Amino acid sequence: MDRHQELLDLVQTFKVDFDKFYVKQNKSAGVRLRKHMANLKKKAQEIRNEVQDLKAKMAEDKNPPTAA
Repeated sequence: MDRHQELLDLVQTFKVDFDKFYVKQNKSAGVRLRKHMANLKKKAQEIRNEVQDLKAKMAEDKNPPTAA
């Protein structure tokens, strides 16, 4: 669940800029918001890769190689 909390924390860090851009229409906050979103995308890709690696490892452990 550590990764889940990381994502939640990351989203919370840019709530202020989100509100400033959409509510107050602050253009500078929009630039920061785009940067936050890029970081979120990067983190999501890291998690996707980790999940894929763990799935592959589980499949290997479940199907041990047979002696020929």
